[in-house]
Amino acid sequence: MPQHHTTDAMHDNTPLLQITDVSRSFTLRQKLFDAAADTVKAVDSVTLHISRGETLGLVGESGCGKSTLARMTAGLLKPDSGTVHITPDSGGSGRIANASGVQMIFQDPFSSLNPRMRVGRSIGEALEVQGMPRAARRARVEHLLAVVGLAPEHYDRYPHEFSGGQRQRIAIARALAPQASLLVCDEPVSALDVSVQAQVLNLLADLRDSLGLSMLFISHDLSVVRHFCHRVAVMYLGRIIETAPRDMIYNAPLHPYTKALLASLPVPDPDARTTHTRLQGEPPSPVSPPSGCHFHPRCPHAMPHCRTHIPAETVLHGRHRVRCHLYA
Repeated sequence: MPQHHTTDAMHDNTPLLQITDVSRSFTLRQKLFDAAADTVKAVDSVTLHISRGETLGLVGESGCGKSTLARMTAGLLKPDSGTVHITPDSGGSGRIANASGVQMIFQDPFSSLNPRMRVGRSIGEALEVQGMPRAARRARVEHLLAVVGLAPEHYDRYPHEFSGGQRQRIAIARALAPQASLLVCDEPVSALDVSVQAQVLNLLADLRDSLGLSMLFISHDLSVVRHFCHRVAVMYLGRIIETAPRDMIYNAPLHPYTKALLASLPVPDPDARTTHTRLQGEPPSPVSPPSGCHFHPRCPHAMPHCRTHIPAETVLHGRHRVRCHLYA
């Protein structure tokens, strides 16, 4: 577990990222005798924001749309509808105002690095596009290697010469090179050995605090999210169903799905009992999601109204947002 424990007061409330009513669908490959191809709505009318210096954790079961939302945030996918807006940096932080202000750190550092390209060139590629001279570019890259815990002589090596943890440090250096304001971290430590996960998380936390970075942090590990993130958004079958500051989510969750997710967390005390009902069953197919509230087939509190009406967002305590008919 990382040593850093994030506090809610470590960032200001100035919006950096604003995602408004974003949706994205994919058409599946049509079967031979089917009249029409199936469509999957991976992201369904999502609205989110991230403040400057804030880390928003995005959690949910596999296939709920987290990575699709991450790629739209980074500009790798275009939404079918809605907007993704990044507020340009004012220049006070000394960052370069690039086209999107966003860089992405992927889950697998080996597949995200070009195996035929030396790491120095991989890290400095964005700087080359920005027109930085070669000597200044090399100096900048060597500085970044030192910042992430590597050595300047690693500049001319290839990705296969490094361990998994070192490759992820290289990926982090590459993301830092153009000095973006927002890092999108899609399961950045899940492919690493447990022994090095905490080291990489501590590095990200140090960089966030020293550079004033904002982050969208996607993880299936709820313990990591609790220690690393300021605020948490819970996603289920393409929709955001609950958003709140970290301590509100973990200490007083509202949505039955969030409660069930937290009930799955391992507890050090074998005699301790959770007060939440554990999650039962498998998520419905995104090809034919349930009507109304997507969670109602698995919800212990489902009412007839849940089967026919999509719950509207309810705001409690000023900052706790939930989409559930129990709080309407």
